[in-house]
Amino acid sequence: MGALIVRGICDIVWAMEGDPLTDVLTLASARCVRIGTLKGGGTWALKFPPPQKIKLTAVVKGTCWLAVDGERAPLRLETGDVFVVPAERSYVLASDLKATQIDGLALFTKAADNVATIGDGKDLFAIGGHVSLDPDRGGVLADVLPPVIHVDASSPEASTIRWLLDQLVKEVTTNQPGVGLASKQLAQLLFVQIIRFYLASSNTVTTGWLRALNDERIAPALRLMHGEPSRAWRLSELAKHVGMSRTSFALRFKANAGVAPLSYLQNLRMRLAEQGLREGTMSVAELAEFLGYESDSAFSNAFKRRTGMAPILHLHVLEQRVHRCGAPRVRPNARGLLPDRRVGFVEPPLIASRHNDSGPCCTNSFAMARPIPCVPPVTTATFPSTE
Repeated sequence: MGALIVRGICDIVWAMEGDPLTDVLTLASARCVRIGTLKGGGTWALKFPPPQKIKLTAVVKGTCWLAVDGERAPLRLETGDVFVVPAERSYVLASDLKATQIDGLALFTKAADNVATIGDGKDLFAIGGHVSLDPDRGGVLADVLPPVIHVDASSPEASTIRWLLDQLVKEVTTNQPGVGLASKQLAQLLFVQIIRFYLASSNTVTTGWLRALNDERIAPALRLMHGEPSRAWRLSELAKHVGMSRTSFALRFKANAGVAPLSYLQNLRMRLAEQGLREGTMSVAELAEFLGYESDSAFSNAFKRRTGMAPILHLHVLEQRVHRCGAPRVRPNARGLLPDRRVGFVEPPLIASRHNDSGPCCTNSFAMARPIPCVPPVTTATFPSTE
């Protein structure tokens, strides 16, 4: 499926991955957009509003408490621990949870160089980042993650995470050329490793593609569909590949993924179609052929059933969103149908950056809020949806 490979500067072609996690991260446009640090000393407590982006924090030095709204017990964080808060929940970070809480957002708004200090700053050093998701497609990832993921530094799986954390510390403390890009890439790798850790260590993954990916009998079928989404897969084929009967496979797949196998495939195709329209790399006819539809009309009808609008109308809404955010006007490409990303079809994080001087995303990574979309989000189907 659809990771994008860039040849030259702007020659973008589709490549088949067959890796559901990579595919979903690509579809959700998951990327680290901000890195900041916190230094703490003495007795303190910081209250943060719901981050509205996936929040990632690593404790480099010292200890502190994490209390997430809605969770029963606070977590004691030690040196080397990492936590992720995927849900839009407020949380408290503190040396003492009984201490008077101060506004963490206000503290970081006043911070210089993305470094905030509370107290003498000698006891705790933590690095925080936000992983942004596409406002329309990000739910495919955020909706299947738990309210908090805690990676204990003493766990066997944490060795790779510790190495990445060491590299991230070097980047943010030495200020070498390219530190901005390198630190964000390392934080993104750290995020992927944390999801892997969650998959490997959790027996309570909620229903959805992530739970299906964690099932050794169902995961191979997911990889087949992600590897060839345009193929007219039959239930019997998929069941045979994983060594199960049709009935057993269908029941187990739906129990894990929340949808039937072929419904999952249809949802996957529609997500790829949305990505193709957004990227502007294919015409509607080419998308229809790429995704295995016999005709443009068959593809358009399927797209409309899932999203509530025809592909061309969906594209028009995307264009209007870009225009209202002040991006360069989109010109038709050589096919006369889709926007060419070389002339201003701006990705969501770049659109958001236009508001950094005055909007809510001017805050630091420990307390950053998602920029408000310029127009209401495009209506899309959940991938995979819950039947």
